[in-house]
Amino acid sequence: MDKKRKRDLLLAAGILLLAGVLYLMFRPGGSGAWVVVTLDGREVARWTLEEDLTVPLGDEDYNILRISGGATAVVEANCGDNTCVRMGKISREGESIVCLPHRLVIRIEGGEELPFDAEVR
Repeated sequence: MDKKRKRDLLLAAGILLLAGVLYLMFRPGGSGAWVVVTLDGREVARWTLEEDLTVPLGDEDYNILRISGGATAVVEANCGDNTCVRMGKISREGESIVCLPHRLVIRIEGGEELPFDAEVR
C-alpha cells in the first residue's frame, strides 16, 4: 500500500473516532435522567427519560406529554396560548417546560447538565 492511501485511511479512521466521541458526549438524555411533573407545586409524576410513552396530564385542563428518543415535550394542550407546546423538546438537567394557565411544570432532573457559556463571580 502506498503512503498516500495509508494516510487517507488513517484520516478516515480518525474522523470516525472523533465522530463517535462527539456523539457520546452530546447525545440527548443521559443515564439517570428523569422527567418530573409538578402540578400546583406538588410532584404528581416521575418517569425515566429513557422510556417511550405518551401520557395525558390533567382532565378538563389537559396537556399531552410525550417522552421518546431521550427527550420530552408537550405535544398538545388546551390552554389558551399553547406556549408549552411551542417550547419544544427538553432533554438535559435544568431544562423545563411551563404551562402557567394549568400551573404545570415539567423539568429534567439528573443526567447531563446544561453547558454554560459564562460564569458569574
